[in-house]
Amino acid sequence: MTSPQDFAAYIAGLPRVLAGAAALFRDAQGHVLLVEPNYREGWALPGGTVESDSGESPRQGARRETAEEIGLEVRLGPLLAVDWVLGAGRPPLVAYLYDGGVLGEDDFKAIRLQEEELLSWRLVPPHELTSYLPGALGRRVLAALEVLADGGGTVELENGNRVG
Repeated sequence: MTSPQDFAAYIAGLPRVLAGAAALFRDAQGHVLLVEPNYREGWALPGGTVESDSGESPRQGARRETAEEIGLEVRLGPLLAVDWVLGAGRPPLVAYLYDGGVLGEDDFKAIRLQEEELLSWRLVPPHELTSYLPGALGRRVLAALEVLADGGGTVELENGNRVG
């Protein structure tokens, strides 16, 4: 029988994995809502780190981050993509991407940016996404858009590339 101390040491010795969650919002023309962080170069989707220490699930994290970052309280749709992303200088990341749905004009007018983290937002057509979202994130968003175009489901990705 294993002692509680041995089990605690075992758990402490396991590799760390980060979890992130985001929402994919679109307009009626299929453009994707991107946000511009002030703490790093480039663009992103509304979302962020899942606060697992407080018991938050990826879906709850995506919803909380959406409310904090752009001021929209929305019910998220299905999980579109799960992406295992290796990183230099950080533990691997499991990125969850949820369907935020199609927003209307009133929704876009209601966007209120979290000034502590974001500079701006914009709608980007799918064919321009990889110039705003290079690497795994851009591939993840395009894969999620393919899932939506195919009628739904979830795609498994590694570094933004389909597997399985």
